[in-house]
Amino acid sequence: MQIVGNIRMMDKELVDCQPQYKLPLFDILQPIDQIDVNSLIGRTIRIEYEGYLNSILSGEKMNKAFGEGLTYKEFMESPIVSPSIMKPELSEIHNGIALRDYEWEVKHHLKPHYVYIALTSNFKVGVTRTNNTPYRWIDQGATEAIILAEVPYRQLAGLIEVSLKDHISDKTAWQRMLKGVVEMDRSIIETRDEMAILVPKEFQSFLSKSTEVQQIKYPVTQYPEKVKSLKLERDKVIEQKLVGIKGQYLIFEDGVLNVRSHSGSRVRFSF
Repeated sequence: MQIVGNIRMMDKELVDCQPQYKLPLFDILQPIDQIDVNSLIGRTIRIEYEGYLNSILSGEKMNKAFGEGLTYKEFMESPIVSPSIMKPELSEIHNGIALRDYEWEVKHHLKPHYVYIALTSNFKVGVTRTNNTPYRWIDQGATEAIILAEVPYRQLAGLIEVSLKDHISDKTAWQRMLKGVVEMDRSIIETRDEMAILVPKEFQSFLSKSTEVQQIKYPVTQYPEKVKSLKLERDKVIEQKLVGIKGQYLIFEDGVLNVRSHSGSRVRFSF
């Protein structure tokens, strides 16, 4: 089977604790197909780069993308890459102040958010909208996650996250995550409870008492001993056996491909 189109980050659903991945393909901005990626594990697939990208917002043809599938102008102006995406504490929409787009920020940032603890390569703290779980955790390659706090808008979540950064990481060591290497000397519930004590008094009322831990088991048959990053613009053609999927990465026998970072890339996909 062969399909030509522009790729997007993989869609996912959690079924019996295992992510089920679909790879969307577009004809520029028009959806044309979704590939069941789980079913391709153990098979050789071929991804051939057609030599250009199309913006995921405007469809504009590009030789180079900024962010994840954007033109430079879009990268500088679009709310989907607003400064408050990476730094939630910068959000001001609860005060009626938009950093880039008022309606978009009301829709996405003036909504309930979770502060969570996840186990990726290590325990980390993170922020996401309440309706974006467990998808956010899957994208990060987390094997466990638990809610620390629930707040009514994004900035509050960011302030709690910032208050904990001296005590717990807010980053994932992505290479270790892809090797299946995990650093932990205590349980995720114990970690969450330790962080809860450290949350400033003015935010204590938002803490969650839930003990529910979300387990995530990725469809990986073989973890790499050494992580080699594959890039379509450089490698042009990837033709290898797919041995697993974790986060937004396709794990091949000899390298990993970050699908999300290739959003908008025009490819010829065959298997």
